[in-house]
Amino acid sequence: MTTPRGLAANYIAGEWSPGDACERLPVTDPATGEALGAVPDSGRTEVDRAVAAASAAFPAWRRTPVPERARVFFRLKALLDEHHDDLAVSLSREHGKNVAETWGEVQRGIENVEHAAGMPTLMMGDTLEDIARGVDCETVRQPIGVFAVITPYNFPVMIPLWFWPYAVAAGNTVVLKPSEQDPLTHQRVVELAEQAGLPPGVLNVVHGRKGTVEALIDHPGVVGVSFVGSSQVAKIVYQRAGAAGKRVQALGGAKNHMIVLPDADPEMVAEAVVSSVFGSAGQRCLAGSVVVGVGDAYGPMREGVLDGAASLKVGRGLDDGVDMGPVISGAHRDRVTAFIDESERDGARLLLDGRGASVAGYPRGHWVGPTVFEDVTPEMPIGSEEVFGPVAGLARAPSLEAALDMLAKSRYGNAASIFTNSGRAAREFRYRAGISMIGVNIGVAAPMAFFPFGGTRNSFYGDLKAQGRDAVSFFTDQRVVISRW
Repeated sequence: MTTPRGLAANYIAGEWSPGDACERLPVTDPATGEALGAVPDSGRTEVDRAVAAASAAFPAWRRTPVPERARVFFRLKALLDEHHDDLAVSLSREHGKNVAETWGEVQRGIENVEHAAGMPTLMMGDTLEDIARGVDCETVRQPIGVFAVITPYNFPVMIPLWFWPYAVAAGNTVVLKPSEQDPLTHQRVVELAEQAGLPPGVLNVVHGRKGTVEALIDHPGVVGVSFVGSSQVAKIVYQRAGAAGKRVQALGGAKNHMIVLPDADPEMVAEAVVSSVFGSAGQRCLAGSVVVGVGDAYGPMREGVLDGAASLKVGRGLDDGVDMGPVISGAHRDRVTAFIDESERDGARLLLDGRGASVAGYPRGHWVGPTVFEDVTPEMPIGSEEVFGPVAGLARAPSLEAALDMLAKSRYGNAASIFTNSGRAAREFRYRAGISMIGVNIGVAAPMAFFPFGGTRNSFYGDLKAQGRDAVSFFTDQRVVISRW
């Protein structure tokens, strides 16, 4: 069963429900201001229905042989490949980033589905005979129950696929709460999952805002929570769900540093930094934010970043030749421009100003142009707080040691990169950075699906991260069986 295009509906027990008693929230194209549809702001009643459906579906889904569960994801992967281009266009329309970026996002999501299809191998346990005379020991991994997955607007196709395919392939059932700002493309993914043979109740979707999230976190039928959002909210989710005895992985914000040494290739640095900082209009947790030029590297780095940023074409992501789209909403545009205002008052020197950006033909778009500051220090908010917009802060350091000290002052620990041709410097950076995702001559240190994704410090709350082996461990419990016959 499919829903009418533009109508975001709850998906409970295999049925699409408009949530008639719920307030409707608008979904708009951030480049044009055009209304794309509406989404229900679900209350506890809808959450209760979804959790009940997931609970009812769990026993039979758990008993389904894991190769049969995996085959659903092989079929889903094929369907996603078939509809890849259409999904990318849909995602560009409701999120704003250009089609090259949305195509890449869909691809990263597909890679997680592909990896989850390997669950027969990923869930394998261990055995050892004769741990004592006539006594054997084995471990097995078992699904646990109903998981809640709560995801943000910035990667509305990929981030849900970090979680629910692993949970479901492992034998659990899921209630997904996607972002209310751009839920339409992932709704199509859910329709394809249904087409691939996912039984009713195994994956459920409820839309809404804060109240919906709280109802899911607090629900006694939910055994674990996967969350991505701001660090402030991630900490609350972690504390609230953890206090109720639930498993939690809560991924938060970032302030990613990029350190450039004098021996780095200036052209490669400029291309990598500009792509990292301004890709997806800076609305990603792996975006570069503070670019630190060490010694003589600062001058060439400064000029390369400034020239590259100034050359970017801002516009609607569906139009040809566009490098950077709008930010997600008018409210977020105002937040980013207020941050630029504050940074000027703090003494950072504005080299390129994106405030007041406009695009011909799109007067209602949420535009912020590429923005570059220099003389940024860790004491300034521009040097320490997440902007989540197309804003670069340039900083100087006399040595790698000083740059590492600057990095150590950050309360975030999501990603960091170094640009150098020195293996010794790269190893020192990798050894001492204390950051979870590290790039060496890489602007966006984004792990593939078979490696874990998540930060440290205030960028992550929990123990087991998204993707990879961590995902399998998070969504299963390990049983140890000791037997004598």
